[in-house]
Amino acid sequence: MNAVLQVVYLVFNEGYSATSGESVTRADLSGEAIRLGRLLLQLLPEPEVMGLLALMLLQESRRVARNTADGNLVLLEDQDRSLWNLEQIKEGIALVEQALSTRRFGPYTVQAAIAAVHAEAPNTAETDWAEIAGLYDILLRMEQSPVIELNRAVAVAMRDGPQAGLEIIDAIIARGDLADYHLAHSARAELCRRLGKTAEARASFERALELTQQEPERRFLERRLREMQ
Repeated sequence: MNAVLQVVYLVFNEGYSATSGESVTRADLSGEAIRLGRLLLQLLPEPEVMGLLALMLLQESRRVARNTADGNLVLLEDQDRSLWNLEQIKEGIALVEQALSTRRFGPYTVQAAIAAVHAEAPNTAETDWAEIAGLYDILLRMEQSPVIELNRAVAVAMRDGPQAGLEIIDAIIARGDLADYHLAHSARAELCRRLGKTAEARASFERALELTQQEPERRFLERRLREMQ
């Protein structure tokens, strides 16, 4: 079952955030992954199947708001939350609550719980970043992953300030993990920018630009670099 869930989530991720090409998302892939998730839930109503479907629905609910009409990337903090799909959010939250109530949940359910906290927040400033950071702590105990550590670092930065998050990201990169992962460098660049470390921010944005193959992400990074000149 774990292998099947992993493949379905890989398909969803490629639809939610395309690794290359002209589009931020691919609705055909994310839609197909959700269809498969519903089918799996009918055949095998286990907590982690509920958790995965909840996670996909909650992330997919933001798809329309993740890019502008001309195809440019929009960060979570800048998204028009009135565009989020309330039906998908409602269904996703109900599923994650059901999965959590079983006490037999795993990493997908915890990730869905994180997505639910985002979905319920009216804006970035009022998001419960302490809860999100705590959920990432639980997730890391279940599944050691530098990408999860990176996501936790962003939550810690929002909770405790950009310097706290930057120290975590620097430690991850220093030990050799995520050195070629563009999102690690773009996250580092953003925290450096907020701290006024302009030269470091520019270097990290440039490194992220070297590594990304998605055109909307490239345009976003190029825009950040222009803003810093």
